[in-house]
Amino acid sequence: MRIRLLLFFLFSISYFSQAQLSDLARIDFTFIPNKGSDVEYTRSRFLINYPVKLNKEGEYILLGIDYSNIHLRFKIDELPFDRNLLNDFKLLDFTIGYTKPLNNGWRLGVRFQPGISTNLTAKSLNSNDLVFSGDVVFIKKFENDMDKPSRLIVGLSYSQNRGYVFPLPFISYYKKFKPDWSYNLGIPKTNLQYHLSDKHRFKLFGQLDGFTSNIQNGALVNGTDTAEIINMSLINGGLQYEYHFTDHLQLDLRAAYNFSLNNKLKDGSNNTLFTIDNDSRSYFRAVLRFKI
Repeated sequence: MRIRLLLFFLFSISYFSQAQLSDLARIDFTFIPNKGSDVEYTRSRFLINYPVKLNKEGEYILLGIDYSNIHLRFKIDELPFDRNLLNDFKLLDFTIGYTKPLNNGWRLGVRFQPGISTNLTAKSLNSNDLVFSGDVVFIKKFENDMDKPSRLIVGLSYSQNRGYVFPLPFISYYKKFKPDWSYNLGIPKTNLQYHLSDKHRFKLFGQLDGFTSNIQNGALVNGTDTAEIINMSLINGGLQYEYHFTDHLQLDLRAAYNFSLNNKLKDGSNNTLFTIDNDSRSYFRAVLRFKI
């Protein structure tokens, strides 16, 4: 337990420090095989953001859509619930963001994301399907040394459809300390990046991932209890390869080891009713992004 808490603290920032701060469009595919567990996980995701400039002072409104389809493929037939109710989940967020420059080189960023997260078995939405996310961050770039730029981001992030449904700190310090090397330190998230060339980069990383969703009309568990929420949370770390087609278009390929992976069915009061066997240690992800 102590090791898992330490890993959570070490990696808690990385998921958010890379969460759409600069992405204008993104196609994302995640795969966790069912080796060593009872369930296989795939997630297909599409995101698009459109910035609207408000004035010459650098104020912008950001409008966007973030859609995910999550599919769970259960390995065994003998489960104490109807797996057909838990195969597919839809996550849809509408992004409303705002950013403006502040004094002394700081910039404010605010984002609000109302949306839905549901298995949609009832073919229509209800109030339990509705979720919201929000972020408030302050950003400052330090460019006194053009060969060694750095950036600091501090703030707070909250989401009802990610794997961790409580506010998390958002702290990230980036610095390029040599022509071919850079790092990103949080409190205390860390990654290390090697710039092989303008097109090829390698990164050691740690991150949070997962999702939380409503189960429409509930799912009967063990014949007595009704699960209304599914929650998957994981902590992993691994190697990422980046290929930069241009300054704005890049492909990320990630292979990681899952240090912690939990998939739980919960009642409406967030009490755990059943934990699905999730001992798979492999994690693969591919991301094609167009960024600022």
